[in-house]
Amino acid sequence: MTKVTVYNGESFENAIRRFRKSVERAGILRDVKKHDIYEKPSEKRKRRLIAARKKEMKRQREEI
Repeated sequence: MTKVTVYNGESFENAIRRFRKSVERAGILRDVKKHDIYEKPSEKRKRRLIAARKKEMKRQREEI
C-alpha cells in the first residue's frame, strides 16, 4: 500500500505528484492493468513464447 504524508505548507499538487511517483515505482498500475482482463492460460503461454523469441533474436543480433 502506498502512503504519502502531506507536510505543512506543501501544496496539494506536490503531494499528488509524489503519490503518483510512488504508485508508479511500486508497479500498482501495471498490476491492475494486467488483472483487468482475464487472459486464458493458452494466450498467456503464447504471449510468453513470442516474448522469448523476440528476446532471443535480439540477443543473437547483439552477439554479432
